[in-house]
Amino acid sequence: MAKTIVVKQVGSPIRRPKIQRQTLIGLGLNKMHRERELEDTPSVRGMVRSIPHLVKIIEERG
Repeated sequence: MAKTIVVKQVGSPIRRPKIQRQTLIGLGLNKMHRERELEDTPSVRGMVRSIPHLVKIIEERG
């Protein structure tokens, strides 16, 4: 079974650069307080690391 992480959006993309909004959409998030379970890959970790003020890792599974 693959390792996964649960990511929650905690910040609003309003008045943020376009690339940060696109990163949120790439993670499958687009509204406040939504959570997604994503595969724990280097690309997903990099996306989360690029917008730490907008998302939070809630849980690591696996």
